[in-house]
Amino acid sequence: MLNFLIKHFIPNSDDISNPEVRERYGTLGGTLGIVCNLLLFAIKLTAGAAINSIAVISDAFNNLSDLGSSLVSVIGARLSGKRADKEHPYGHGRAEYISALIISFLILFFGAELLKSSVVKIFKPEEVNLNIISIGLLVLSVPVKLWMWNYNRVMGRKINSAILMAASKDSLNDTIATSAVIVSALLAYVIPFPIDGIAGVCVSALVIWTGIQIAHSTTDRLMGVAPDEKLIEQIEKTITDEKCITGMHDLLVHDYGPGHKIASAHAEISADMSLTDAHDVIDRVEHKIMNELGVDIVIHMDPVRGRSSKDQ
Repeated sequence: MLNFLIKHFIPNSDDISNPEVRERYGTLGGTLGIVCNLLLFAIKLTAGAAINSIAVISDAFNNLSDLGSSLVSVIGARLSGKRADKEHPYGHGRAEYISALIISFLILFFGAELLKSSVVKIFKPEEVNLNIISIGLLVLSVPVKLWMWNYNRVMGRKINSAILMAASKDSLNDTIATSAVIVSALLAYVIPFPIDGIAGVCVSALVIWTGIQIAHSTTDRLMGVAPDEKLIEQIEKTITDEKCITGMHDLLVHDYGPGHKIASAHAEISADMSLTDAHDVIDRVEHKIMNELGVDIVIHMDPVRGRSSKDQ
């Protein structure tokens, strides 16, 4: 089903370096999230009210926060897909990180509210009225969340999207939380202990932990986390594999959002080579790095005396 949706809504879906294609991936993921989370919120809220379970109601409002997160994802995808302009010469790619950070704040807010309600339920427990239909609806919500986890993970990995990967983590945690809520609702019916409130606390803690993880990851990227070592090695290898380049140094990589990496480096070339030939070599390497690694790089030529090309 996911492949069908991608082919139907995302033309040229394999051209992931294209900002418009990336925007469509983010919009598709966010739209699916809005529809699924709205459906799950309605189901869980109805079921929670029917059996008088704070844990189920907490889980329902967790889906409502996810709906808000999906809406932010759509907005973030559209912003990050905008092309560079005079005010933003390096593009709008970091809008995706900002969107993911907003999602983390929403998750933390709802987690804190649900934690407060769950603690009250521990000290003032109410009877859980078991309802087979309501429990059945909760059980059906689990495969929906698993599917959401899968499509966010697949699309997030394909386009290296912080928003979709954050949504993937959240969906997996929701699956675990809903499963725990179902078990607690069944146990609360037969055990004279405030297990419903305790389960609500556990679900809230999981929600809060997810928000902290997403906030930490996106804050690192906004502040300029060190580039991936594998990417650095690939850039260095591409430059030094050119036989006319005898060495390199001062490689810098700047991350302006997924698909928006800009780099600079110094390449050492024999001073005996003509300026025209040296320029052609540098130009060829820059294009190769852009086409193969998706990094827009500027290479400065450093003429070096006493060295010739590697094959001499």
